[in-house]
Amino acid sequence: MESKLNIQQTLVDGIGLGLKNIVNLLLTALLFMITFWIPYLNVGTTIGFYKVIISLSKGEPIDPTSLFSKDNFKSLGDFFLLVGLETAGVGAAAVFFLFPAMVVSLAWQFAIYFFLDRKTSPLKSLGLSYDATCGEKWRLFFVYMALAICICVVMFLLTLIPKVGVALCFLAMICVLPAVMGVEATLYKYFSAKADELSK
Repeated sequence: MESKLNIQQTLVDGIGLGLKNIVNLLLTALLFMITFWIPYLNVGTTIGFYKVIISLSKGEPIDPTSLFSKDNFKSLGDFFLLVGLETAGVGAAAVFFLFPAMVVSLAWQFAIYFFLDRKTSPLKSLGLSYDATCGEKWRLFFVYMALAICICVVMFLLTLIPKVGVALCFLAMICVLPAVMGVEATLYKYFSAKADELSK
């Protein structure tokens, strides 16, 4: 894949995708936040949350109740192994200060998605993410940075509107999570396609 990640288009497509599915994504987020504090169940809902992003990236229907699917518990051992490897790797990079840790974190950003989507091993998933993001880490970083800046600017401007600013800011906050999920899904779609190209 010769083309590089288009920061502006990724944001436009991702935010649009999130807002298009805003109702189901908000319900998913609400169910996740309610159950996140329940031991063991929270592992399944966390995996389910990642799977929702994968479904979103493929244009599949979003089912908020899929957070509670029994299938989410089928690969717990490998899931914890992947999270442990990723955490240990980023932690080891942090010994060399912040920048290497940030680079490794971005390189492995999509490992969990590859693991759940393609049923690859933890090490293979890390490798797929690392290879797919090679040469794209700065663009990936700027996508996240631009998204954060956009959210902060919009929130700030809304608070300046007399009387209704706070209410509008609250409404905007409701839209933020689906927008972020949409951007994440758009990014995974791009890097998944790139991984396919690299494997040819």
